Amino acid sequence: MSLKCGIVGLPNVGKSTLFNALTASKKAQAENFPFCTIEPNVGIVEVPDERLDKINEISKSIKKINATITFVDIAGLVKGASKGEGLGNKFLSHIREVDAIVHLTRCFDSEKIQNVNSTVDPIRDIEIIETEISLADLESLQKRLEKNKKKILTKEELVFLEECLKIINMGEKLSTYSKDLDEKLLKKSGLLSLKPKIIVCNVDEKSLPLGNKYSKICEERFNDENIVIVCADIEDQIMNLKPGDRKDFMLEAGLKNTGLDNLIKAGYATLGLSTFFTSGPKETRAWTIKKNSKAQDAAGVIHTDFKKKFIRAETVSHKDFIQYKGFNECKNAGKLRLEGKDYLVNDGDIMLFRVGS
Repeated sequence: MSLKCGIVGLPNVGKSTLFNALTASKKAQAENFPFCTIEPNVGIVEVPDERLDKINEISKSIKKINATITFVDIAGLVKGASKGEGLGNKFLSHIREVDAIVHLTRCFDSEKIQNVNSTVDPIRDIEIIETEISLADLESLQKRLEKNKKKILTKEELVFLEECLKIINMGEKLSTYSKDLDEKLLKKSGLLSLKPKIIVCNVDEKSLPLGNKYSKICEERFNDENIVIVCADIEDQIMNLKPGDRKDFMLEAGLKNTGLDNLIKAGYATLGLSTFFTSGPKETRAWTIKKNSKAQDAAGVIHTDFKKKFIRAETVSHKDFIQYKGFNECKNAGKLRLEGKDYLVNDGDIMLFRVGS
């Protein structure tokens, strides 16, 4: 599975600049006027992983394949988008296609940048977007419940959607209600408000890496959300440098990690994802799975036949693999385990699946 994140926010908060930085491209037009992005830009990025690099070096594989994450630069929403204002409904439909919403909000002062609002207020901006998303969900719920006169919904779906409609009408958040619900039911609902969210505070250069008064307001208000602090302009500069020069630049800027690294970590945490590896002479590869996936399900990520014909998984931790320098050495040291189909895969496991013919 590959993580797909949609970058949303008001016009001119730095979405296209951040997208270009994250994807090391110039796909997104980044101009100082509202709605310079109309069609969504899509970029696929390799997930940096030092563990994969070390495993690949030990295995001397011909190929190294990183896990990937897809970023979608969705054009700016404005107040009234759910009713078609700005470029409204078209962009709300693009949000439906992503796994998680990266909510970028402006957290810096600048007289040079045009803005749909005259003042900098990240809380207001976030709430505008969330309100439009809730209103879009409200309309969707009303239509679906109206159509259910033909009894197309199951009883469970009907109860769920009616409760969602009630919560939105009360002005409350759906996310609190959804925490203990079945994942398949949540996904089938298609409700935008239920998509996992990461708040990204776009600050100026001098506010890195700790943030400023605007980002701190966000952290206080949304203390139960994953919050990432970036400077989109600095990220863009970092990604335009040669790999060897990036570390020096980051040291000067006081940065331990890039915004891409921090955003990927937040994305994996928000969606409850983890990584396992396969490694051999031909290929070392990182695979993305849900946390606490069973070994049989992890095998199915590689190929559906692997899940059907699963026998066992020869497993070592990445730490042992790196320490003992390979599968055979781990076996000799008693670190290789034979795991069955119900084994819960740990983040960083290296697995060799044995399947029937």
